Amino acid sequence: MVETMLELDKINTFYGKAHILHDLSFKVAAGEVVALLGRNGAGKTTTMRTIMQLARPRAGAVEFEGRDISRWATHKVAQAGIGYVPEERRIFGDLTVMENLEVGRQPVREGLPSWTVEHLFELFPNLAERANNRGKQMSGGEQQMLTIARTLMGNPKLLLLDEPSEGIAPVIVEQMAQTLLEIKAKGLTVLLSEQNLHFARIVADRAIIIEGGSAVFDSTFEDLETHPEIRDQYLSV
Repeated sequence: MVETMLELDKINTFYGKAHILHDLSFKVAAGEVVALLGRNGAGKTTTMRTIMQLARPRAGAVEFEGRDISRWATHKVAQAGIGYVPEERRIFGDLTVMENLEVGRQPVREGLPSWTVEHLFELFPNLAERANNRGKQMSGGEQQMLTIARTLMGNPKLLLLDEPSEGIAPVIVEQMAQTLLEIKAKGLTVLLSEQNLHFARIVADRAIIIEGGSAVFDSTFEDLETHPEIRDQYLSV
């Protein structure tokens, strides 16, 4: 039986009086890559922030490896093994690529792949070429690669990616997809939010569609293909 790594159980998250997530529930199994799909404002980023405890749920539970982390400090969530790549990237612009990677370094976790600088440079050749460049000298796509690589230096058990293909050139999006497939092949569990259905279909095993802060679809991409009315209702611009 496949182990559940992450479970959200009837999560309700607010920003002030604004009720963003409504009884949101889903599970992510160990080794699985799951895509959160939905339009802008559907609640995808709030879901990521709630998992990291950057936004506190008023009701419901977030469980990671069977432990309720709903009231943990954010740094404790990270130390437990959840790596977060926010949409806005947040690299250190005045530090070099190498220095950014060193900032993210954490001890190896038993039973998980060890992400060394050498391995990450194989995964992200663009970063190897720019190892001594400062973060602010890099393109948006390269900054996205650096953020993911820095997060992997923390040897996470679960990787959260918020809109990884947003605002980057199509050629870099394709590189990113291949990189995520290699990460997936290592057995790392990934939850990504996306609006790019093509990108999500390439890398993910399963799709969860969020609308109005609730999950309205949770199944395989093959199943989604057989229900074009669902795609048109919840994902069409």
